[in-house]
Parts: sequence; structure tokens; C-alpha cells
Amino acid sequence: MTVQTTYKTSLQQDVNMLGNILGEILVLHGGKELLDKVETIRKMTKSIRTEFDRVTYNKLKEEISSLKPPMRKQVIRAFSIYFHLVNVAEQNHRIRRRRQYLLEEGTSQPFSLEQTVRKVKSYSLNDEEIQNVLNDLSIELIMTAHPTEATKRTVLETQKRISENLRKLDNPLITKRERAAVKDSLFNEVITLWHTDELRHRKPEVLDEVKNGLYYFNQVLFDTLPDVFWELEMQLQEQISEKEWQVPNFIRFGSWIGGDRDGNPNVTPEITWTTLEMQQKLILKKYEASLIELMKRFSQSTERQSINQELIDKVEKEEELYLKDSEKWRIKSEIYRRKFAVILKRLREKGKSSHGYQYAEELAADLKEIQTNAEKNLPENKKLKSIRKLIRQVELFGFHLATLDIRNHSGEHEAAITEILKTVHLADDYSALPESEKQKLLFDILANPRPLLLTDDRYTEATQEMLSVFRLIKRAHEEFGKRAIEVYIISMTEAPSDLLEVLVLAKETGLYRINQDGSVESDLNVAPLLETIDDLKAGPEIMKTLFETDIYRNQLRARNDHQEIMLGYSDGSKDGGTLSANWELFKAQKDIHRMAREYNIRLKYFHGRGGSLGRGGGSLHTSILSQPVETLGDGVKITEQGEVLSSRYLLEDIAYRNLEQAASALFESSARVASAPDRMQLRKEEWERAMEVMSEKSLEKYQSLVFGDPDFLTYFNEATPLTELDALNIGSRPMSRKNSKRFENLRAIPWVFAWTQSRHLLPAWYAAGTGLQAFIEQDDRNVEILQTMYNEWSFFHATINNLQKALLTADMGSAKEYLDLVEDPEIAERIFNNILDEYKRTKAALLQITGNEALLSHSPNIRESIHLRNPYVDPLNIMQVDLIKKLRDTTNPSVELEIDVLLTINGVAAGLVNTG
Repeated sequence: MTVQTTYKTSLQQDVNMLGNILGEILVLHGGKELLDKVETIRKMTKSIRTEFDRVTYNKLKEEISSLKPPMRKQVIRAFSIYFHLVNVAEQNHRIRRRRQYLLEEGTSQPFSLEQTVRKVKSYSLNDEEIQNVLNDLSIELIMTAHPTEATKRTVLETQKRISENLRKLDNPLITKRERAAVKDSLFNEVITLWHTDELRHRKPEVLDEVKNGLYYFNQVLFDTLPDVFWELEMQLQEQISEKEWQVPNFIRFGSWIGGDRDGNPNVTPEITWTTLEMQQKLILKKYEASLIELMKRFSQSTERQSINQELIDKVEKEEELYLKDSEKWRIKSEIYRRKFAVILKRLREKGKSSHGYQYAEELAADLKEIQTNAEKNLPENKKLKSIRKLIRQVELFGFHLATLDIRNHSGEHEAAITEILKTVHLADDYSALPESEKQKLLFDILANPRPLLLTDDRYTEATQEMLSVFRLIKRAHEEFGKRAIEVYIISMTEAPSDLLEVLVLAKETGLYRINQDGSVESDLNVAPLLETIDDLKAGPEIMKTLFETDIYRNQLRARNDHQEIMLGYSDGSKDGGTLSANWELFKAQKDIHRMAREYNIRLKYFHGRGGSLGRGGGSLHTSILSQPVETLGDGVKITEQGEVLSSRYLLEDIAYRNLEQAASALFESSARVASAPDRMQLRKEEWERAMEVMSEKSLEKYQSLVFGDPDFLTYFNEATPLTELDALNIGSRPMSRKNSKRFENLRAIPWVFAWTQSRHLLPAWYAAGTGLQAFIEQDDRNVEILQTMYNEWSFFHATINNLQKALLTADMGSAKEYLDLVEDPEIAERIFNNILDEYKRTKAALLQITGNEALLSHSPNIRESIHLRNPYVDPLNIMQVDLIKKLRDTTNPSVELEIDVLLTINGVAAGLVNTG
């Protein structure tokens, strides 16, 4: 078998085998009648996909509508579980393909570290220059609890076991008896899946979401992340030079889970503190297990090898200081084990006594002493991977595991500041002041070392809670270290005062301090979140205003002249459409970058991407490469949320591959820029002018429907399962800010989730076609310009490919089914025809630009995957429409009917491998 193994061979064999097992289970639990019913529906759907026939279509609708409980539920679950099995098979096939690349001589997988180092070598950088590139790399991946994971943890764990069994079957040395045992195990896992209730019966609480996030650290990331750095060091040694390379820990993980307060009243200061405690408890447990394992391995004796006398003397002193006689290692000559006994004792005493470690750096230093001494007895080119790995893990995860970001809405800070300033007679109504007066007042407060606050009982409960959050951050720094919480993010940043208000709150709680000489100390980065189209456009001017003031520059100096800026992909797309939002995001980055360089300020861009294409989704490495090339030296931070976590980090091999791709993309592109900064390939001006035209026309088209059509919201609410989504219990956060039904308060996640379920996928592509076509029609040569942009500009290439995937995943035939849910047929037909016309326009433009006959011709695996799923998603869509109609037409619907609707939502989400 070669690396070019086709989709229809090994993968199809896995899919067929799992499908046959599912068929056996259907017969076992529903008789041949259930299997026949599922097969009848599947064949009719597939037939209609191949060639539409009205008679067959009507029979299919009648077949589905006539389903009665309990058969109805079993049919829905059969299709849904099939998708879970297909998802596992596809994940396993990714692992298989990677292993094939590793096995075959002379080949390397695209975006592998081996291939990347080979490219970097061709750029003719010397060792020092390559090391400098490495030192400047920075990627932070931030887990969030956004409610987009429809699949329960129990189901995910079963899928993981199925994947492990599939991998065993790939072993060429597996015996006949072992193969039979694995197939028995597969049957047992699939039947467990059938017997498992896939719906949550209550909304998860915040701490449930914290546990879910910790699962990935515990099971995968703790061990997998250091391996990426080890592989890069090995490739550099093998391909560049044999020096000992110092690859920094440039990929780190953080979290919002337990710290994201924006619109989630369940994230209290107490919950945040418990989150930090849970994170520390897990990482200390992981270190302890690793130390015990290392202690078994480091049995070297002073009677068999030379060990530094200085280390021996130090261990003897530490034993007397930290250990009771019963706790000391009993064999005197085994000096490393004696040292490990001290380390374990100090680790276990962390937070309990003065003998415990206070800082993670102390633990790392103790481990390095053992490593340095032990490696002196090895050949120069040999390293002790196990202890080096633990040292790197300590450097990566500290005693806090993952840096926790705090986020809240700008309006909450303004309300607290308004009350505080009124109480101390500095402003009767701060919130009503013009922006210039707000800034002047806040600058005066920040320049004055005296505190403002009176006793807390003078303030409302909301203001007291706000102050408690900042006091918690202060306490967390003392208990868990300053890496535990580093950034405070401000949602809906619209003006400089939004950042200054947070600094005032930080000042009042000791996080921002003014010394007698006027210098400033600050323990917190303050980051604006630019979300809407208007906010993105205003972003450069907001930051320029702040960069030009001494007060804010003092804050930046205290934070090493470093400014983090978060970019919101979700709300921008909801506000202006995907093409306009992506262009405004791109422009905001390059404009703020250029301006920050003028002030000698280093930036870190935090990309608030969702899993879905309508929320900035796509692969990690593609999202990195599609940024403005001049910003590659800036730090990169990206959200990882919902179903993205399980799809990328449930399996070790898949997690490694995603992290390897991200590291490779950033390292190679940064090295390319460093090798020829004067010839750095920027965009051509005509490309930017083209984007301006397309963005403007796209924005007009998008807003004419979403905001200009008075019936659009009616269509959205009725032609999608929006109202039914909340009952799915997939997140602790409400679907809307302030529990409001207003469009502007609807979160982007349910907005995208609802459109995805109904197969419109409108947020991921709508209005792009109008923008592209408008430019094409301006001049005969414009198609050629767009083709060049697609071939030579990473941003445009990624944009066009994401649009292709969105159109291929969307399905206007299935979307049309949802018109039956709209009460007014005229509204349904008119708006749907608008969407359908734009779909056709967008598809035509994409095919012109790519020069392909079909969408995603360049990605046959993705294309084939979507085609494989469609005949199974279609019946779920038809069943969903039928059931929602019955649900909405019934005054007191049965619990069974409600559950069946939710099962179809789960099934479609599994089928499309996406929610919101």
C-alpha cells in the first residue's frame, strides 16, 4: 500500500465493516423490520441524490412521516450512530496515512516537521539566524467552553476505544485469533454505543465543562505536546547541524473555561477559583506519576558510575531538611533515587507547608541537576529523553496547567465604574459622558496613586462581584503564580475608555500600582476584543489613541511593551457576512501592526475562531498562513472550542499531527520572511483594491437581506431549529446575551448552529458570490487577477477554499425542506429564492476563480467524505422537519416527540461533523 492509498480502499473497508456491525445490532434490537426500514430510506435517498424522481421523493416523505414510536427513534439513532462510526473511521484513516508517510523512504507528509526543516535549510540561514527565528515563535491555543460539542463525553470515549481497535487491525503481524478478538471487541463497543443515551438530561454546569477541558490535558496533551518540540530538535540536528538546538516552548495551551464571564452568570469568582484549584490538582498528579516512573529508571549507582560530589553533598543536606528517616531512599549509592525522593516529598507538600515547592521553576531546576549529571556519562550525541520531557512539561504547564483568561463585557465594567465614581463624587453619571471626557477622567485616576474605593457595602451586588473578580486575580497570582492569569479580555470594545476602565479596576485591587518615582507595575495584560465590522474598522484608531498617551504607555512598559488584541470572527461574520468580515479582520491586523511598529510595541493577535466555517473555522495551519505576512513575527493565539477539541485532541496521533502542522506552518513561514525580509511577498495593491470592491458589494448584499428585509428574522426563526436548540443542553451559557430575543443579543454560535442544521450554512458563504461577481464583471481581465490571487496569496486562497467547502456542505435541496416550517409561504419562497440565487452565483464565481469543474476538486478526500455522508444526512433533515412541524403544531407535545427532535439535531451535527 502506498501513501496515495485511495479513499475507497482501506477507509471504505473500515466503514463497511463498522456498518455491517451496526446492521447486526439493528436486527438484534429491532428485528429485520428495523434494518429493512433503514435500508429502504437510505436507498431511496441515495436514488434521489443520483437522479431526482418526484415519485420516489413523495414515497420517501410518506415513509418518514408514517414512522411511529418506537421505530421512529430507532431509525433516527441508526443514522446518527452510523455517522459516529464514519467519523471514527476517518480519524483512523488520517492516522494510517501519516504512518504510511513515516514508513516510506524518500517521502515526507506536507507540513510535517521533517519537510519543514528541509525547506528551512534551503533558505540559507545560518544556525544563529535559525535559532533567532525559533526564539520569536509563539502559538497559544485556548480551550473554550462555547457550547458547540453536541456529542457526550461517554460517546467520545467509546469512539476512542473503537479507533484503538481499528488500529490494531492494521498491524501486519496480527494473528487470526487476535483479529477475531479485536472484531469481538469492536462489536461490543458499537453495541455499547447503541445502548448509550446520547442526549444530556441537564445543562452542563461550568465545572462540568472544566472537567471536560481537563480530560484533554490528562489523556493527550500532557504527553503529546512535548513530543512536537523533541521531534523538531531531532530534525534540526539531523538536517541542519549537530549542535544542541534550544527549541523554546513556543506552543502553549490556555483556557477560557471557568474564566469567561461574558454573558454567563454561572461563572462566578468562586467558580474561577475552583477551576484554578482543579487545574493545579491535575498537573501535580501528572508530575507525581512521572516522577515515580523516572525514579524506577534512574537506578544508577555511585559504585558503577562517577557522579558529581557536589550533587551528592546537596542531596544529603536536602534529605536532612525535607525528609524523615522513613522517607529517605534506603540505598545510599543510588543518588538519583535519593534526589527523586526529595523532589517527590517537596511536590506533595506544595501548598501544604513551607517544605513544598513555591514555584515550578524550583522543580525544573532540581530535575535539570539530575539530567545534567546523568548525561555526563553518555556519549555527546545521546540524550535522556524521559527526564528532558518532564523538564519541558514543567516549563510548559508550571503549577497552573493552563493560563486562564478572564473575559467580560465592556458594559459591565462601565456600569461598575459609573457607580464607583458617583459614590466618591467624581462623576454624577460617568456612562453619559462624551468619550473624550471619560478618557480624561480615567487618565487622572490612573495617574493618582491614591485609591478610590470605599467599603464594599456601599456598592451594589454587581459592582461588588466585579471587584471580587480582580481581587481573585490578585490572589491567584500569589497562590498559583502569575502565569495562572495573564490577560483580561474586554468583549465589545468600542472605544479607548473600555480598556482604561479595566485598568482602573486593576489599580483599585493592586494589580496596577504606581510607585513613588511615577513608574508603574502591572500584573495584567488588558486586551480589547474587536468583534463587529464597525469595531474592526475603529480598532486602529482606538489603539493609536492609547499608544499616544503616557499613562497607557506606562502600562505597556510594565508588560514589556506587549499588547494583545483579540479579533472576533463570529460576530463580525454575523454582522457583515463572511467575505467582508474576513477582509476587515485582515485589514485591522495589518493596520494595527504597522502602527504598533511605529511605537515599538510588540503585538499578539488572538484569533477568536470557531469550529465552523461561518465562525472563522478551518485547519490550524491554514489559519496561521492566511494572516498578513508582515504579522508573522507577532504572537499567535487561537481559540479551540466545542467539537474542535474532540476532533483534534481526542486521539494522540491526531493531536500530534495538528500540533505538528501548526508548528511547521509558523516556523517555515517565519524562516522564509527572515531569509529575505526585503523581498517579503506582500500583497499587490491591485489585490487589495479588488478585495475592497468585493467586500463592499458583499456587505451591501448581506445587510440588505439580514437587516434590510423585514421578514428575514421570521424566516430564520421558523425555517431553522433555532427555538429547539436550547433544549439540547450542550453548554452552561445562555444562547443570548441578557436572555434577550433581539438579533444583536443572539450569540453567533446558535446563529451558525441553526443555519447548519437546516443545511443553508448561510453564515459561511452568503453574499460572497455577489462580491466576487461584481469584481469579475467590472473588467474582462479581472477573472485572471482573481485566479492569480488564488494561486499566490495565502489569505485569498484560504478564503476561496473555505467558501468551496461551505457550498459543498450546504445543500439547497435539503434546505428547501425547511420551508414547510415557515407559516407564510410567500415569505418562505421569496427569501429562499434569494438565498438559492446567491448560492448559484457564488458557486459559479468560485469555479471561475479555481478553474475547476467541481467544488473542491483539489481535495478529493474532503469531497468524497461529504458525498459519502449526504445520503445519510438527508433523511435526518427530512425527519427533523417532519418532527419539528408536529412539535410546533402541538399544544402539549409528548416528551418522546421532543426527544426525537433533539436526536435528529444530534444526528445532523454528527453527520456534518459540525455544529456552530
